Amino acid sequence: MVWAKVWNGEQLDAFPHVQTLRQFPKEELSGKIVMVRFDSTILLREALDSDTSSTNSALFTIKYLFHGGAKVLIVSNWGRSNDSMWLLSTETVADYLSSALQLKVVPANWVSVNSQSKVEELEKADVLLFENLSNFREELANCSVFAEKLSSGVDIFVNDAFSQSHKMLASTIGVSRYCYASVAGFCFEKELDEVMEVMRTPKRPYFAIIGGGNLFHKVDALQFLASKCDGLVFVGMMAFQIMHGLGLPVPSNFVEHCAVEYSLKIIQLAHERNIPVLLPKDFWCVNKCVPKQLRIFPANGILDGWEPVDLGPISLDEITSFLSNCKKILWIGPVKFRLSGPDTHGAPKLATLVETLRSRSGCDVTVVGNAACQAIAGTSSSLSFYSLHENASVVWEFLKGRTLPALAALDRAYPFEIDWSSVFYDPAQPLVVDVGSGNGLFIFGMARRQTDMNFLGLEINKKLVKRCLDSVHESDLENGYFFATNATSTFRSIVSSYPGELVLVSIQCPNPDFNRPEHRWRMLQRSLIEAIADLLTTDGKVFLQSDVEAVAVRMRDQFMKYGKGKLAILSNGADAKLDSRGWMEENPSGVRSDWEQHVIDRGDPMYRLMLSKVDQCRGC
Repeated sequence: MVWAKVWNGEQLDAFPHVQTLRQFPKEELSGKIVMVRFDSTILLREALDSDTSSTNSALFTIKYLFHGGAKVLIVSNWGRSNDSMWLLSTETVADYLSSALQLKVVPANWVSVNSQSKVEELEKADVLLFENLSNFREELANCSVFAEKLSSGVDIFVNDAFSQSHKMLASTIGVSRYCYASVAGFCFEKELDEVMEVMRTPKRPYFAIIGGGNLFHKVDALQFLASKCDGLVFVGMMAFQIMHGLGLPVPSNFVEHCAVEYSLKIIQLAHERNIPVLLPKDFWCVNKCVPKQLRIFPANGILDGWEPVDLGPISLDEITSFLSNCKKILWIGPVKFRLSGPDTHGAPKLATLVETLRSRSGCDVTVVGNAACQAIAGTSSSLSFYSLHENASVVWEFLKGRTLPALAALDRAYPFEIDWSSVFYDPAQPLVVDVGSGNGLFIFGMARRQTDMNFLGLEINKKLVKRCLDSVHESDLENGYFFATNATSTFRSIVSSYPGELVLVSIQCPNPDFNRPEHRWRMLQRSLIEAIADLLTTDGKVFLQSDVEAVAVRMRDQFMKYGKGKLAILSNGADAKLDSRGWMEENPSGVRSDWEQHVIDRGDPMYRLMLSKVDQCRGC
């Protein structure tokens, strides 16, 4: 099971740590074209409490980008529904957002216009609003052609629609392939943090109120909740599944027969942890032949021809008593059954109970699902005290331990604060970073030669890194270390916290295992080059080499293009002896990487060059 692998004790690292707009250098926003995928369910609902933290965060993302000097384009889908709010025109939505943001939001047909026209459109407004994405079938299909057009001319992608993270959309997945940086906005970050908080249990007792049905598709999530919570309260159709597992009499048409085995596992886990499972004792029911006729039945005594439509009074009283001392509540799923009665009050009464607990004892409350959120909205005087998530699907997927596609599409951030004193004996020494360190021959050779410097290998292959770290520990090497990471997106977050100076970065023979040489330069992206240019100390060096000349040329050109004018190619001199074509004849370090050694052994040439960071103020 996915759950057994992911939710082992306190292990939460299965979910990727993403780069956020908060972490992104604000000075890098000026003049950039930034596309924000906003959540229409947050920004376009007039019924929403305008003081909720989600609304404030969503508005702040756009304002922050605008005031940071970015040229902002915003996109979203506002659905197809009988609700008239969802049928708004792009012009109406632009007017609504202009008022909310206090900025000039102008509709734009971004996909069909050329680059020059896009620049002209951006000059006309504070913010551009692309037309409703629901009008494009390519959006739901995550069409790469559509995603490329949508992101054409865009430098930075900001995803601020966490509620869509479980879907494969062109506006959340596809566009990230064509932007040099993809980060989480403030609202996305906030909602992700709130959902992660569901996993943690700093406050006890912690209870989960579980509504809805379809236990078979939610079993991983339910097992996780059974492993973390101090009690489970079932208030929907899944209650009958648990009753059946306990051997209680339940009408057969209320049972998911494919899920019997899984309900037993949930019961067993709760029994092993000695946590209570509260099930409804009675229900309001309707006669299927006379739908307006209501009658209360005990949970194990519903007569043929009757269907439950709401929780009964005994059930609600028991829930009130059960939750009276709790300090943390997750309410996920509706108080809903297969039929709806003319007068159902279970959800509002449950919302009143939750509001009382929150206001009286400061209970932390997370509410998930449209029906549950509406019930709270109709009861609470202020929604700002709650963590509200209308889209239950994304939270269920999260609780199952599944990979959320839109979350995985964002740039990675290094997952923890680095204690450099535990990595290196003397973390104040100058630092050399080898990007794509492979088997670590370069790092080990250099670390043994120059003990007055520290050497760090960044390698995406975890198995290689594990072997390298085993060698580090066996040899008691004090100035060499390795991290398993994608340096393209984590270089800045890792190296920026290093207490000493970054004096050298080497990128040697990127991706030598690709069969097609042109694939080898894909690891070298703008975000990595800019991070290196920013963090390298003055006169620090960048060493590039490849056994494919076209790759070496591309790396050189990319560094010169995106190095912000901070880097210069070293010519013939003490540091570099060049051949007639401008390539370095020898590796200046005297230590070869594993792939370089392989290329030399087979008698093929290497194409090398060295860049140096210049002091832009020198000579001013």
